[in-house]
Amino acid sequence: MIDAMFRLAYRSAYQLMRVYWAVRRPLTHGSLVAIWVNERILLVRNSYVRYFSLPGGYVKSGESGKDAAIRELREEIGLTVSPAELQPSIDESHVWEGKRERIEIYQLNLDNEPRIEVDHREVVAAAFYSPSEALGLQLFAPLRQHIEQKLRGASGPSAPS
Repeated sequence: MIDAMFRLAYRSAYQLMRVYWAVRRPLTHGSLVAIWVNERILLVRNSYVRYFSLPGGYVKSGESGKDAAIRELREEIGLTVSPAELQPSIDESHVWEGKRERIEIYQLNLDNEPRIEVDHREVVAAAFYSPSEALGLQLFAPLRQHIEQKLRGASGPSAPS
């Protein structure tokens, strides 16, 4: 019951934020982590959106994208990593849901699937998918770009737009 109330609060807050973004058109900065294990990628489902994404979230004032990625991994799925383990993949700016958004995606390559703990409030599910399975899902656009880039064998961050 408590988790359901949190999910409702997240959905309501997200809808209010979308109105704010449409009116104010703020500049935001997000940081996500693509975790790859044996050519499979970890995707998460958040309680307040219909698409799949990656663990991550907003970069706080005074925080680097990499620091935010590390913090969000710990908060969202209970995974602790060092900065050296994260490799830049995408750094771009675009308009998303009314806001001007800079997105950084870091790649984390692991030999074994880590133990994933979701809170069932903000993050309601997390699972590994093959690239073809993932591309068949509704995805956050920069995530789709990351998977396609990985399939092409491209490495390193894409240039900011």
